Amino acid sequence: MDDGERTADLGFAQVDLDRARRTGDPEVVYGAGKTARQVVDILRTLHERQPERAVLATRLADDAIALVAAELDGARIDETARAATLGPLPIAQGLVAVIAAGTSDAPVAAEAALTVQVHGAEVRRIDDVGVAGIHRLLEARDRFADADCLIVVAGMEGALPSVVGGLTGVPLVAVPTSVGYGASFGGLAALLGMLNSCAPGISVVNIDNGYGAGVFAARVARNARPRR
Repeated sequence: MDDGERTADLGFAQVDLDRARRTGDPEVVYGAGKTARQVVDILRTLHERQPERAVLATRLADDAIALVAAELDGARIDETARAATLGPLPIAQGLVAVIAAGTSDAPVAAEAALTVQVHGAEVRRIDDVGVAGIHRLLEARDRFADADCLIVVAGMEGALPSVVGGLTGVPLVAVPTSVGYGASFGGLAALLGMLNSCAPGISVVNIDNGYGAGVFAARVARNARPRR
């Protein structure tokens, strides 16, 4: 990329080529609301200008996944996360543990985990350890207590981050999901439960925002004291 080139004008989008220099992380393609062609064109542009590291597209519809796979050589598709990456992942610095309450939370947890990897940290997945079977979480404590940051994903009443926050002092970002019956109000109950947690050291992102949690956690892990 030329030192003076900050934006690529694609007509329908002004692609930010300077974000990695400003923030340490390149621009990411949010696929929802974009056509499959737009997703492919933005991914290709980012990869051509910054081939040394992976670029990420999230929230992809079926047609976008199909077109990315067909037209972008080397693209990797994560069907669970509904996301795609193009280019090499960076060398991991620090460790993020992604803890998911239930199997229904898997798409958000997968988006968070992939985002962490694209943004330069190692990931450890701990799945299906919700509070309905709290013994599973207690048995897994040794698998997350040594992490540099935690992402805790839960729907329903959103209790899991509070419990995890009471078991460890590792920085924690909570992700409410839209999983639950009617009174969960599409994740609002979980969001409010996490915001009102009595466990200290918890930050909260928006409903189903695995991407935002992944960026936050990766930055924490990258800046933590090296442990490995």
